[in-house]
Amino acid sequence: MITVENDFTFPDSYPLKRLGRPEDLLFFDIETTGFSGDYSQLYLIGCAYFRNGGWRLIQWFADRSDAEKDLLTAFFGFLRSFSTLVHFNGDGFDLPYLLKRCQACGLPYDFSGITSVDLYKKIRPYRSRLALDSLKQKSIERFLGIHRQDRFSGGELIEVYHHYLDTREERLYDLLMLHNREDLEGMPLILPILYYPDFFEGSFALSGQTVGADGPVSGASKYLGLSLTGCCALPVPIRWDGSFCGLPYHACADGNRLSLSLPLYEGTLKYFYDDYQNYYYLPCEDRAVHKSVGEFVERSARKKATPQTCYVPKTSLYLPQPAPIWEPAFRESYRAKTVYAEYAPGLLESPEALDAYLRALLG
Repeated sequence: MITVENDFTFPDSYPLKRLGRPEDLLFFDIETTGFSGDYSQLYLIGCAYFRNGGWRLIQWFADRSDAEKDLLTAFFGFLRSFSTLVHFNGDGFDLPYLLKRCQACGLPYDFSGITSVDLYKKIRPYRSRLALDSLKQKSIERFLGIHRQDRFSGGELIEVYHHYLDTREERLYDLLMLHNREDLEGMPLILPILYYPDFFEGSFALSGQTVGADGPVSGASKYLGLSLTGCCALPVPIRWDGSFCGLPYHACADGNRLSLSLPLYEGTLKYFYDDYQNYYYLPCEDRAVHKSVGEFVERSARKKATPQTCYVPKTSLYLPQPAPIWEPAFRESYRAKTVYAEYAPGLLESPEALDAYLRALLG
């Protein structure tokens, strides 16, 4: 086994304190001879870590086909000094692979007590919103405007490694080590992608709202435009069209600003009472009244209310909501899934209600 340590330049691209203390973080990447931990082996592990005021890179390389056990022992021994592993799709590949190779080598190591931060999993819910063509690291790099020249993929280097074992050519060794180092160097460069989950999962402050007509929401006669301020600034502006409560909406995020265009319903909706047994329905007025009032109405002009007829109609301007965040909640019909709140400028001024609404909308 060959062990190499070097200084490592870690760009100030994202506040690491959001992941943990720098001294607790271990960025890592592995190189293998295949995708299955049952039928291939590990030949290189690279890690970036912070010590004594600076960043370092350490790599363990299997210069013999029987050195895999040494790599695993060295890595897991080194891991004891850290509490958080940071990686790209490691939960899906690297960690399960290492555990399988430990089992194959008869080693007792595992990742108990270690916090796993998978950049891939953090950004996966926002793939469509970011219009990423894939969730590969290179796709994220392109989105962020990062352009690295990487001549080989990990799969292409498998043959290079086998050729190295046969020939011991130094240029092949250098190529393998460089590829792993560049993968590690690329990881901090894509950390700004974490601003997107931070932004959408954080809190927002309402900075403005307008009601307009013929806006960017397809099919809406009126729309509500919201201007909001988020908790952080995004590195690349994004815009997207989504669906909320079965209705389309339009959104744009630029810097720390979020702009939303939501459809409004203008017309008559119904508020349904739960205790329909205590109401009469008045067909001529198309509304329900409590029995204490309905007793004074002629019998021919009233009926016992049912769940479907126990309502009062109201004509107004309404905002769709996923659940009754605001009461009273209105519907088009008793079984309609979409519920509405009567819109007024003060509706969204409550920070708690605004937060609940945006949590449902932005998911």
